[in-house]
Parts: sequence; structure tokens; C-alpha cells
Amino acid sequence: MSLPAMPNWGRVRIVAGATVRELVRQRFVGGVLLVAFGMLASALFFRQFDFGGSELKFLADFGFGVLGLFGVILAVVAMAQTFFAELETRTLHTSLAKPLRRGEWLLGKFAGVTVLLGLYTVVVGGMLGLVLAWRGEVLREATSIPESLSAEVSFGAFAALVLLQGIKFAVLASVAAFIASYARSNLFTILVAGVVFVVGHLQPVAVEAWMRSEAGIARIVGPLVLRAFPNLQIFNLGDAGVIGEAFQWADALWAAGYGVMYAAGVLTLALFSFSRREL
Repeated sequence: MSLPAMPNWGRVRIVAGATVRELVRQRFVGGVLLVAFGMLASALFFRQFDFGGSELKFLADFGFGVLGLFGVILAVVAMAQTFFAELETRTLHTSLAKPLRRGEWLLGKFAGVTVLLGLYTVVVGGMLGLVLAWRGEVLREATSIPESLSAEVSFGAFAALVLLQGIKFAVLASVAAFIASYARSNLFTILVAGVVFVVGHLQPVAVEAWMRSEAGIARIVGPLVLRAFPNLQIFNLGDAGVIGEAFQWADALWAAGYGVMYAAGVLTLALFSFSRREL
């Protein structure tokens, strides 16, 4: 049995570039960016309310929430849309008639979506960083607010948390690619990927509940099934390391390695499934 041929990375790059250009032209992507910017700007309005914490902590919490929410939407919807757009218009058949294999096409699509997610993460994360830097400087000069004088932003920890969010988006894009590799509709892919997102955030709690179950089979099978889903909670290290407290670099490195390995594994399954799909 011969081993599958290695992909031609030049062709993968061409597909990825075309995918990025296609996605950037879509109104949906522009709408997500505009709404994300609007939500970040609204944080400057909500900061005037007293939530029982420092202003910088609130801004970091709110900003990472905006970054994560719209990044997840973009990862799932963009991957599903770019996959089924060529399937429904039968453009894929024309592409595969050229010297382009299915695996190269899917890898290119995933790479293009990942590049878009990286741009989104850098732009929105960069805007949040500018807001935190600006407000931190203002608070340091506001001697009338003593508790704000100790508020310092660790931009090393901030950059690490932004990077982890980008890796989480790539994990969800790989999950969406795997679902799309056998699904028959865009909507089904988005809905199932949404379920995976919810289960991924509840996985630690669910695994603990299964482990406490009195049924022996449930205690064995349940955690195994749940661990097939990505543990997305591992990427949420909080903003403690950004605002004044020690950042857990070991946890961040573990989360990054886990995300890269999980995305690679799921993408491998997607390539295997798509290679056997009837077009």
C-alpha cells in the first residue's frame, strides 16, 4: 500500500491566497469587524459605571470577550461559507480538473481562513491594546484616584492571551472544516460547530460530573467521549496576568501546544473524510 503523496505547498498557497481575497470581499467579514470595533468603543462608555473592580480590568475583560465572541463566529461561518460556496456553484469541480488534489484544496481553504482569523486577531487585539495603553497612561496621571496608580498593563501577557485566542479560533476552524468535509449544508456545519463550541467550554465540568457517576460504564465511556471534543476552556486564562498579577506562562504554553496539536489532528481527519466524499 503506497503512502499518500505530499501536498504541493505552492498550490496550497495559491488556494489560500484566493480564499483570503474571497473572504475579505464578503460583507459578512466587514460587518463582523465593524461590530467588534463598535463593541470595543462602547467599553469606553460602560467604564463610567462602577462594577466593583478597576477600570483596566473591566476594559480587559470586556475587550477579550468581544475578541473571543466575534472571532468564534468568524472562524465557524467563514470556514463553512468558503467551503460550500465552491461546492454549490460547482467551482470546485473545475478546480479539481486542474492539477489540484482534494487535500490541497482543503488545506488551502483552511490556511486562507486561518490567515483571515490571524488578521482579525491582530487588528482587534491591537485596538484593545491601544485602549488599555491609553487608559493606563491616563490613570497613572490621575493622582486623585489612588487605586488606579498601581494599575499596570503587562503587554507581554496581553500578547500571549491574544495569541491564545487566535489559536482557539484556528481550532474551531479545523472543527468546522471536518464537519463540512462530510456535511451536506452550510447551516448544518455551523450548527454542529456551535454545539462543539458549547460542549468544548463545558467539557471540564462535564468530565468531572461523569467521573462522579455511580455507573461504572458511564465513568469510563463518558469522559472518553467528551475528551474527543476540544477543551476550549483551557484557552481562557483570564486577564489576571494582564492587570498586575503574575501570568501563568506554563499554562499558556500548554494551551498553545494543545491547540496546535488538536487542530492538526482534526484537520487530518477532515482530509481523510473529504478524500472519500462524493462530490
